[in-house]
Amino acid sequence: MDDIFNSDWRKLTAAIYQKPRDSKILGSIELDVTELEQFIQEKRQQKIKVTLTHVMLLLLARGIHFEVPELNCYVRRGKLIHRPAVDVSVTVLGMDGQLSSVKVHGAETMTLSGLCDALQQEVAEARKGKGAHVKQAKNLPAKIPWPFRQWLVNTVRWITIDLGLSIPFIGLHPDSFGTFVLSNIGSIGLDMGFPALAPFSNVAMVVTQGSVNSKPVVYQGEIAIRRILTVSAAVDHRVVDAGHMGKLFLSLRRQLKHPELLET
Repeated sequence: MDDIFNSDWRKLTAAIYQKPRDSKILGSIELDVTELEQFIQEKRQQKIKVTLTHVMLLLLARGIHFEVPELNCYVRRGKLIHRPAVDVSVTVLGMDGQLSSVKVHGAETMTLSGLCDALQQEVAEARKGKGAHVKQAKNLPAKIPWPFRQWLVNTVRWITIDLGLSIPFIGLHPDSFGTFVLSNIGSIGLDMGFPALAPFSNVAMVVTQGSVNSKPVVYQGEIAIRRILTVSAAVDHRVVDAGHMGKLFLSLRRQLKHPELLET
């Protein structure tokens, strides 16, 4: 009976994570997306398959690139390395029902329609089995008995994160997951949630996008029913401080007022 609880991913997480001891910053923000949802509907009428996740990805990528470039760094051998572009890993649901991720390269340079096409292509290729040999190699530790599994995961983390070296045959290198990870937890019914910073990912930030709900808020001096989205984040305190997150969240609020600029 225990096997139904011990999937390959659960075995990996038991080897990857330890008891909380490292510093990280958690934060969340509520965004009024009433007009943004109308903008998305207009785009869909134009046959552009855009979702709120596409918009949030692009808003965050541009906010980091233009407002908070410090967030586009990772730690390598005790020093911060700045990335040349904003690469984003997006959590997606595979055909087998298992969670996986795809990466969008240079998201800050894309238009909204261009991002939709790029992400759709990445998801389609992933579901067709792109990188299947790498996925199998990454799941290999789950087949190894405990405690050797823990030793192997720690060794991989030491090589890629601490030493800053690559392991090509499993597709891991010091910057495997890009600038940040975006996960739409609203699609599984969660209004909000604070994510974990995977020790082997080397991302500066993990963002969760909750579900959108109708709430009474003060809008233009009056109580009104508006559509509210909660966005939460966990950031690596080695890379950024709370002030950087404040700048990014302010950037989100500003950009939301002019979603049409996402097509420029």
